[in-house]
Amino acid sequence: QELFGCLQTFVEERRLRAPFIITCVGSVTKATLRLANATATNTNEVRDRNCSGDFQVLHLSGCFEIVSLVGTLNRDAHVHISLSDSEGRTIGGHVLGDLEVFTTAEVVIGEAVDLQFSREMDQQTGFPELVVQTLSKMGKSA
Repeated sequence: QELFGCLQTFVEERRLRAPFIITCVGSVTKATLRLANATATNTNEVRDRNCSGDFQVLHLSGCFEIVSLVGTLNRDAHVHISLSDSEGRTIGGHVLGDLEVFTTAEVVIGEAVDLQFSREMDQQTGFPELVVQTLSKMGKSA
C-alpha cells in the first residue's frame, strides 16, 4: 500500500477539516522526498542519491524504518518524514509520494475540531503556506 495516498483518502472520506499526524511507526520500501534545498522555481530536479552536488528530489528504494512522520493532512497535505536505513543512517524531507509500506505503518491522526486548515500561495516563499481558521469565525458549526 502507498501510505501517503491512504492518509489522504482517510481524511477525504471522513471530511476532516484540520487533520494532523500525531505519530507513526512502521517501515517503507520506497519514498520520494523533496529536500530542504529545493526552491519554488526548481522543485522537480531529479538526481541520484550518490551523485555529487545538491539535489532537490530524492527517490529512495530499499528497506527503511519510519523514524518520524509529521504534518498536516488537509486537502493540500504538507508532510515530512525521516527514514533510517539498515545501517542507521537517516534522511528526511518533504513527502512527495511513493511511500510504499513494507511491514506496517501505524499512524495516529488527530483533528483540531474547532479549526479548518487550508493553504494559500505565499508570494515571498513561492509555496502554498498553511492558513488556520477558527470555524466559529467562519460561521460554521463543527
